[in-house]
Amino acid sequence: MKKLTLHPDRLFPAESRTRDIARSLYATVKDLPIISPHGHTDPSWFAYDAPFADPAWLLIVPDHYVFRMLYSQGVKLEELGVPTEDGTPTAHDGRAIWRIFARHYHLLRGTPSRMWLDWVFAEGFGIDVRLDPSTADHYYDLIDAALKTPAFRPRALFERFGIEVIATTESPLDPLDHHRAIRASGWSGRVVTAYRPDPVMDPEAAGFPDNLARFGETAGEDIATFAGYLRAHRFHRARFREAGATSTDHGHPSAFTADLPRAEAEALYDKVRSGKASAADAELFRGQMLTEMARMSIEDGMVMQLHPGAFRSHNPSVLARFGRDKGADIPTPSEFVRNLKPLLDAYGNDPRLTLILFTLDEDTYSRELAPLAGHYPALRLGPPWWFHDSPEGMRRFRERVTETAGFYNTVGFNDDTRAFLSIPARHDVARRMDCGFLAQLVIDHRMEEDEAQEVARALAYDLVKAAYKL
Repeated sequence: MKKLTLHPDRLFPAESRTRDIARSLYATVKDLPIISPHGHTDPSWFAYDAPFADPAWLLIVPDHYVFRMLYSQGVKLEELGVPTEDGTPTAHDGRAIWRIFARHYHLLRGTPSRMWLDWVFAEGFGIDVRLDPSTADHYYDLIDAALKTPAFRPRALFERFGIEVIATTESPLDPLDHHRAIRASGWSGRVVTAYRPDPVMDPEAAGFPDNLARFGETAGEDIATFAGYLRAHRFHRARFREAGATSTDHGHPSAFTADLPRAEAEALYDKVRSGKASAADAELFRGQMLTEMARMSIEDGMVMQLHPGAFRSHNPSVLARFGRDKGADIPTPSEFVRNLKPLLDAYGNDPRLTLILFTLDEDTYSRELAPLAGHYPALRLGPPWWFHDSPEGMRRFRERVTETAGFYNTVGFNDDTRAFLSIPARHDVARRMDCGFLAQLVIDHRMEEDEAQEVARALAYDLVKAAYKL
């Protein structure tokens, strides 16, 4: 069996003097509490604190970061237990799924997923041998036994990981029962929600007409008019704030915004509601609603997040059989300077608004995003996201945005994950990479070490807590 070790200097610079500074900086931030302001963990885990399922159903079946790589090498999603849309059976034997995963674990070499999983195995479960076919059953038995103990229940892990607060993400159609159950339980862990209105703001979303009807009914509003539709948003936003929400989240295809005269906005809404909207109408409506959401954020103080630039469900065969979020979302080019202008003309100078921008198009970092965030009081830059939450992606982000936006127009780190056990690993990677970047500035005599310590703390903890009002 080959040894599994996590080198204490992993991700630090190779040059010895710079590495020493990175080590010193990291020592000041490595044990800071984790603020996880945006993600997709299941609130029911924390509401009911039930044991997690077996290793495969915890670490493989729901993780599209993992199974998309295996799928790309010819492993069928059915073999990995990924549920189908029509309910037809797929593999359900966790040990068999785990053995397939172990045979293909080498495919993850060099990827963030490999780094996160090795942390989970070594630090989370205390495993000291590498995963391969010969150790597959050893891994499965150790992890399966651990998951049956109280120390590996969701709330115990939350506390062990040092999580101060975590935000889940729900649509306005969600009754938020799990969040109510968390609050009623008396548990001290802080779990909040975030308002994700895409199903009722995107005319191209599946089931949009039915979504609209439920949206209005649960708000007690007549959504036949645009005014009633906006009142329904205000109702649901208030409901989410009662459940701890401090942010909204928008996963639009682009960063396009609009600020139409009210009569034109009402006419557009009538077309959208009737089901007669074209693709151009749908984009215009999404853009108008981003500006409406900014207006509401100024009213109620909720922070906006915009996650544009993904071609969702690019593989129609996978979509038809397995549904959304199955590893076939692909980045697309994004444009921000012109697309955001209507919203920024209206509210970009208003410090009461915080709009956090994410991108999957790294080419926009230095050309568009850093100059925009380095000027408009309302804008902040979110960290590298999704395909770029990797050491290389984090380094490119800091190199390209710091010269124009600085550190304080960014919002630290968020993990944006469904994979609960990987959260501390992801934050550790971000802290190590930021300390390495700061160490280089110190060694170049561009920053004093005491300043670097202040920035390291800000990036690990202070900025995210302030930006998300947590």
